Amino acid sequence: MYFADIRATSDRESTVKKIQALFDTAGFSGVFSAGDRTAVKLHFGEPGNDGYISPVYVRQVVDKIKGAGAHPFLTDTNTLYLGSRANAVDHITTAILHGFDYAVTGAPVIIADGLDGKNIAKVQTGLKHFDSVSIAGDIAAADSMMVLSHFKGHIVAGFGGALKNIAMGCAPPEGKRAQHNARPFSLPENCTGCGKCTLVCPRAAIQIDNGRSVINRELCIGCFECMHACPEHAIDIDWETEIPVFMERMVEYAYGAVRDKKGKVGYMNFLIRITPDCDCFPFSDAPIVPDIGILASTDPVAIDAASFDLVNQQTGFSRSLLTAHHESGGDKFTGVHASTDGYRQIRYAEELGMGTRNYELIPL
Repeated sequence: MYFADIRATSDRESTVKKIQALFDTAGFSGVFSAGDRTAVKLHFGEPGNDGYISPVYVRQVVDKIKGAGAHPFLTDTNTLYLGSRANAVDHITTAILHGFDYAVTGAPVIIADGLDGKNIAKVQTGLKHFDSVSIAGDIAAADSMMVLSHFKGHIVAGFGGALKNIAMGCAPPEGKRAQHNARPFSLPENCTGCGKCTLVCPRAAIQIDNGRSVINRELCIGCFECMHACPEHAIDIDWETEIPVFMERMVEYAYGAVRDKKGKVGYMNFLIRITPDCDCFPFSDAPIVPDIGILASTDPVAIDAASFDLVNQQTGFSRSLLTAHHESGGDKFTGVHASTDGYRQIRYAEELGMGTRNYELIPL
């Protein structure tokens, strides 16, 4: 597990130089072969959000992949929820507006599940929840993959890192729907009937009845957008029974996304601007801890475990969404979203043989 600290005292220690050095030190040139069509998996951010990885940083990775003789393309998949990334036209437009164009990054943008999320490959897994999973066709077809993840909090998964990036991020809407087994419900005693939840529901599954929101669980697809939108915290989910299953289903999708790419995937986690929520939000809140640095590994379990530990070693910011566990060693992710258990991702991925949570941190 290779680590570059965010601190710099000269031009030789710039973030750009550190990304280049991490790529070389982690041995990524051996991951990508001449002629490979290499998917560079990242998140382009929702309009209004500015927490995503800088396109300038992405360019350093693209140039290194080209140096290995491979042919990189930037990629993500269409969303389950309403927004600017629900189809390939809007998604590519958003990516370009955020700086992910060829002039900046040196690679084309390809939305891996096609114009409307129907470019799908079935991958056999034979696991507890899924015998097979639906993976975006162009990610499945790629010869190799570089996974660039902005490490941050998440309202349901606890945190989003490499595992979530390849789970939700490599799945078309059909696969995202399969992972989202949990269904939210209204808390009438908290609801003011403002109707904000109805505006974001992609399936019109919410109505206002007698001044209170009512969720039709038959129509609901479990995207959790209503939870994000509710200003009164009047929508919740069954954290005890449904969310543990959701986490396992998500990790099984991560397994399927890389199952046929053994030895052909590299991972970088960017522990920079560690926000309390994901880059799918149309805004970015203040970070919960100081910037830390960048990690590189070929093990998605170890890189998320190290990221989790490094975040929790920091002293949390008081002027942030963090309400507890500010001290060094405190769980910052439950300090933001109290009911989550993000580490369950890591434990289950290790059970599936995707990697190990034991690691040695090697500074550059």
